[in-house]
Amino acid sequence: MGPITKIGTGLVAALLLAAGCSSGAQSDPNAAVELSLWTGFTGPDRPAYEALVKQFNDTHPKVKVTMDVQPWDTIGQKLPGAWATGQGPDLATPNFDPGVLFNYVKTNSVLPLDETVGTGDGKLNKDAFPATVNTAFTIDGKLYAAPANMATLVLYYNKQMLSTAGVAEPKTADDLVAAARKLTKIEGGKVTQYGISLADHATIQMWPILQWMNGGDIVDANGCAVIASPASVQALQTWADLVTKDQVSPVGQTGSDADTLFSAKKAAMEINGPWAVAGFKSAGIDLGIAPVPVGAGGPVTLASTVPLAVGRLTKHKAQALEFLSWWTGKTAQASFSEASGFPAVRTDVTVNNATVAPFAAGLPNARLYLPGLPTSTKIDSDVYVPLIGKITRGEPVQASAQAAAGAINKITGCKS
Repeated sequence: MGPITKIGTGLVAALLLAAGCSSGAQSDPNAAVELSLWTGFTGPDRPAYEALVKQFNDTHPKVKVTMDVQPWDTIGQKLPGAWATGQGPDLATPNFDPGVLFNYVKTNSVLPLDETVGTGDGKLNKDAFPATVNTAFTIDGKLYAAPANMATLVLYYNKQMLSTAGVAEPKTADDLVAAARKLTKIEGGKVTQYGISLADHATIQMWPILQWMNGGDIVDANGCAVIASPASVQALQTWADLVTKDQVSPVGQTGSDADTLFSAKKAAMEINGPWAVAGFKSAGIDLGIAPVPVGAGGPVTLASTVPLAVGRLTKHKAQALEFLSWWTGKTAQASFSEASGFPAVRTDVTVNNATVAPFAAGLPNARLYLPGLPTSTKIDSDVYVPLIGKITRGEPVQASAQAAAGAINKITGCKS
């Protein structure tokens, strides 16, 4: 038994020594901390996001971020469970709809960011973000996300089509209505050219802008429906008639359908964001970019922002917050704006790019769609999108809007 014991002791000592060497290698203080980032940026703007991640990695040798790009639907299916169990990415853009953030806060899956809020290098300067962003990402007094991007919608138009029809760039809401009619061509009962390409589902919303232009809205600050107000109904009636009677746009288009129609030079105008510029130009369109025309409601457009959040159970909290602060910093945002064509997520970054300028100029008057409402996604899918589908297929606008108002108040719990 003695020799065997000695051999066993020696073997154990050797194994401990080997284990110690291995452990030391794994805890090398010079090794980079690896962060995972899930995003849904699969479109033509993807290279700009990838370039920003590379810029961070090149300037932060102790942290390496790997961006995993997946379809939004896939992220929506995988991320809730992954973050809830601590198996998910360190950072993610949960959805292109800011309202989805409420779901992750409710399940305690995202990290509050208040401890890193401040000014200067290494801090998240939320005071530099547009007010609409902070409204969307602040829940119960805590900031839960930073803007991964910021965009506004503009009026795109085909210069050649407008010139041929003798139509000037629309400046007012009345101009837009007149232009949509005049630019629509119908031959032998068939539309050969649409005045404008409007989408009503699977898209960034265009129809709320038409209501805002006229001074209308969907809900008020208390979450109570105002969609049946006179200003809203008037705007919805005007544009429903334009679609159903004047055939200025096809019915039931997705965002992709609307883009395809405009790219194919079968529509003269479209309301869209900066991500569409490259595709429209590559389609050979002599592209005009103008602010959304001004109506009775004053200058207004829709703002779009994607939340960038940190998983609450990340093992690399300090590095994740460092990345978030850097991403939204002035230097990074100036680079991103130049590369992507998006305005910066900060209001203190100077825009020198002529293509970006129209989108940046719209920020002071831009509004988020159903901001600050935990039920925004349900209102959109269950009420607003079906409403536009109904009225563009001939259902009475007033009655449909009143029914929508009742459905919205039921969802939000408004008692007024």
